[in-house]
Amino acid sequence: MSGLENWSWAYDGWIVLAGMLCAVAASLPGNFLLLRRMSLLGDAISHAILPGLAVAFFVSESRSSWPMFLGAVIVGILTALFTEWIRNFGDVDEGASMGVVFTTLFAIGLVLIVQAADHVDLDPGCVLYGAIEMTPLDTLNVAGQPIPRVVIVLGAVTLVNLLFVVLFFKELKLSAFDPALATSVGFSARLMHYLLMVIVAVTAVASFETAGNILVVAMFVVPPATAFLLTERLGVMIFCSAIIAMLSAGLGHLSAVFLPHAFGFQSTSTSGMMALCAGMLFFVASLVSPRNGVIVRIVRRQKLALRILSEDLIALLYRMDERARDSAVSPQKLSAVLRSHTWLAAWLMNRHVRTGHVIPSESGYRLTEAGRQLGSVLVRSHRLWEQYLVSEGGVAVDRIHGQAEKLEHFTNRELRDRLDEITAAPATDPHGSRIPSEHK
Repeated sequence: MSGLENWSWAYDGWIVLAGMLCAVAASLPGNFLLLRRMSLLGDAISHAILPGLAVAFFVSESRSSWPMFLGAVIVGILTALFTEWIRNFGDVDEGASMGVVFTTLFAIGLVLIVQAADHVDLDPGCVLYGAIEMTPLDTLNVAGQPIPRVVIVLGAVTLVNLLFVVLFFKELKLSAFDPALATSVGFSARLMHYLLMVIVAVTAVASFETAGNILVVAMFVVPPATAFLLTERLGVMIFCSAIIAMLSAGLGHLSAVFLPHAFGFQSTSTSGMMALCAGMLFFVASLVSPRNGVIVRIVRRQKLALRILSEDLIALLYRMDERARDSAVSPQKLSAVLRSHTWLAAWLMNRHVRTGHVIPSESGYRLTEAGRQLGSVLVRSHRLWEQYLVSEGGVAVDRIHGQAEKLEHFTNRELRDRLDEITAAPATDPHGSRIPSEHK
């Protein structure tokens, strides 16, 4: 596949569908693994199923799919059980117990695979990224139509996972957030845990042959983590993770088809590109997440900084007005005192003009009555904090200004009244400056 002329829905469409089914099947239980802080259990199971594959081959003496599938599922479930047993018996961290189990089983699997190397076709490439490109070549007749076997298997697994999440949504949600409460209201949180582990094991095994370790692990973790950045509602999170998983699969195969050709290469791994696209979607979400996105946090910090500087300008005008009533102050002087850019001070003062807090004059700006009220509130908050830090906190007078400067911008009427009560309604602050009265 080297470009658009080689795209075929009869071939590429099945690959995309298989990738989407694998991604959605993994992302559905992955949401609850994320909430339980067990996201890497899918990685542990996908590594640990190797001995199940090898033992199934030795017992059945064939590479038939069903014996292999059954052996891998059994070992996958045992991985979850052993992980839980070691965690409880040894009182160790969940990650440590997973590490002990999957590395041990993976090592046993490698030894067994080496023993069967002459008879079974399993190489590191198959383990890492599967053979999703071969999806359309292995078909079964369904109603007279050739359907890839992998699509049938992954479609069934996806449907089972969806039904499991829908039917047991309340139980999964409650046992993920509060296992003790879940048990107290009538259903076993431990049972839900093991049912989830079975679903994870079956999903990992069903996806392993097609997608390999990289894509399976990525889809267990990345779409749910991306959705978690975008919403705090579990139902919406599950829906978003499924959409993100499908986008990752679709964009991944498109990238695998077109990007190598654009850069002069012949091909790349479809599973790897699907996992990469999932990672890129996570990166984008980490930038624009409404709660913790990098860009959002930068914008919030800048807005807060501008609000604080804007309030500092009003407070400074009020203090200057205290010394010389109705005196006008230029933006240059304000910016020099507050150590800000002159253009920024002028821009903020023009905003205050529009809000009616200041009025311009030939020599600068002066406060309106509304501006004096706002300034008195800010200065009152500042000086009450200074008094509190000295009288109640025991802070030295020469160290209180900077701390009060920070606190004054986050002090509401209720807190000011509380500070006034605690400090016995002082008339002046520790520096001897008058504390303005509260406007009714």
